[in-house]
Amino acid sequence: MNCPMFAALSSREMPLPFPPPLPLMASQCFLDMLGVRTTVQHGDRIPSQDPILLVSNHRSFMDPPLVIHAIQQAVHFVCHPYMGQVPLLREFVRSMGGFPLADAEASNQQLFQQASALLRGDRIVGIFPEGAAPMVKFTQPQELSPFQRGFAHLALRMPLERLHILPVAIAAQDEAQESAVPLQLLRWFDPSEPLFNQAGWHPAIFYHDVKVMVGHPRTITATERSAYKGRGGRTLVREITSEMEQSIAQLLQQAF
Repeated sequence: MNCPMFAALSSREMPLPFPPPLPLMASQCFLDMLGVRTTVQHGDRIPSQDPILLVSNHRSFMDPPLVIHAIQQAVHFVCHPYMGQVPLLREFVRSMGGFPLADAEASNQQLFQQASALLRGDRIVGIFPEGAAPMVKFTQPQELSPFQRGFAHLALRMPLERLHILPVAIAAQDEAQESAVPLQLLRWFDPSEPLFNQAGWHPAIFYHDVKVMVGHPRTITATERSAYKGRGGRTLVREITSEMEQSIAQLLQQAF
């Protein structure tokens, strides 16, 4: 098949992150091959100016290419460390412009450095605030796990005059759930991940028909960034996290 994604995967020398057009082409190829029907609602809410930190719910390996295709812009998603170790999966992630984190000790610093460089270059950085937990169990399309607060800390630490946090909800209308690989097999690639130290199978969710709902952006200003210290900073992080979680939950309710 003549698809730009496969040409990209064959090049081991291309540096990360890939230029914006490649994730768009790769996402289009991937979704076309699987015959996914996509509907986008409220796409006019996507900011046309200033850097964007995109946050979304996460249940399937198909989520990054789906979001990229839906908003028609390259999104550089932060990925679990093991995704940078598994052959083929590693190349798939690279083609989408994603960047797997290093080990847990270095991940926070690496995330800040890479996200900062991308956002200063007017790229979109994507984060799944639910973490990896929803990915290792079978869930329903409307389910949402509690959000971790790392994305809010990241947004407030960014040395940018203005930054938009954009909530996006992925609402599968028709899907298939399969068992992919035993969870403990993934310990070969990341023995430090406690989620892999349990019985059961890593699910693979294949979307057939899905709605992508775009929420209202939340703008981080210099004034809020200056308040990011002490008790006030912790309160601000909780507020931002709760606001984005509620926004995506409401979008999911609208989709169903």
